Amino acid sequence: MASKVRFNNLAEAERLAKRKLPRAVWLAVKAGNEQGWTLRENIQAFNELGFSPTIFDRPTSFDTKTTILGIDIDFPVVVSPVGAQAIHPDGEVGVARAAARAGTATGLSSWAADSVQDVVQANPNTIFQLYWVGTRDQIEKRVEAARAAGAKALIVTLDWSHTPRRDWGVPPSPPSRLDLATMVKLAPEALSRPVWFGNYLRRGRIPELKVPNLFGAGGQVPYFGAAWADFEATPPPTWDDVKWLRELWGGPFMVKGVNTIKDAKLCVDLGADAISLSNHGGNNIDGSPSPLRYLPSILDALNGQIDVMVDGGIRRGSDVVKALALGAKAVFAGRALLYGLAVGGEEGAYKALTILRDGIRETMYGIGRANIHDLDRADLMVLNSDFFVPPAA
Repeated sequence: MASKVRFNNLAEAERLAKRKLPRAVWLAVKAGNEQGWTLRENIQAFNELGFSPTIFDRPTSFDTKTTILGIDIDFPVVVSPVGAQAIHPDGEVGVARAAARAGTATGLSSWAADSVQDVVQANPNTIFQLYWVGTRDQIEKRVEAARAAGAKALIVTLDWSHTPRRDWGVPPSPPSRLDLATMVKLAPEALSRPVWFGNYLRRGRIPELKVPNLFGAGGQVPYFGAAWADFEATPPPTWDDVKWLRELWGGPFMVKGVNTIKDAKLCVDLGADAISLSNHGGNNIDGSPSPLRYLPSILDALNGQIDVMVDGGIRRGSDVVKALALGAKAVFAGRALLYGLAVGGEEGAYKALTILRDGIRETMYGIGRANIHDLDRADLMVLNSDFFVPPAA
């Protein structure tokens, strides 16, 4: 198993994942909309912030523990609820095990290829993420299934623009059913990477892309494509819908996809415990700035009323430290884990998490901080005058 994990940083993992995965699968992982401006911007924003290293009084131990949505974690990186992790037979269960081993929580998407029951069993600190698909009755049954499985918190994700166009190519639509004609159509992609496909066959599986957490009214498990058609046909939720969902769940609750002060304040009003600033990893409107850029202004506006997380562009531990120094409680990491998963399954995902964890500690050593809760904006240098960091309140 360890021999499959041959990367020392996440840039290497990304290159290896691209070589390992069929082209259509890689395009789905890389994603982004239109020209990919936001996809690149999510990384560029981190590159416009630097540090002031110190040489005296450097720490010899580090406290990276924190709490998010009532869950204690060993370091401030939570697995982002990325859908359809059937890019490796280990899937979401493997990533959940990796997160548990690393001492952190895992977010599980409604679009996951593994069920919430199986993922909670792999990592009791599982946060279930809900998309607004179908009727309130269907949504209520899915929420209750997550509760019964033991999910610790609920996320509702609202940042999706249904913009499928990409300048560098769009993968084929996931199947609505897996009949003979569909298998014949998909066969060239699978056979283009025989090692990847053989890994599935050795486990007695195929990447069929069912989504068990989006079960229908009769309990049937749809294929991804059929569930996606339901998603596109479902009217987007109103503020009242999300308030109803928050009251239905009753436990720790997060709204993911916030981009403005106005929306952040509305989340406070409906009783959310936390929000995540996000442009869906570059998959919302292309041209949306990185959430890192407006993190300070939203934090100042909320004045500590709820916890604020951020996602998009996390590729190294120093990125995490930058987000925390700006005031984020923790970050979500998505593609970083997918790259590791693609390369080495559970072990690859665990390696990705350890790279992030070690990078956090190394950065803290360099800037003379022993505790993540002591990080603040004074630890950062703005390298580009267009990146405005307002003073702390």
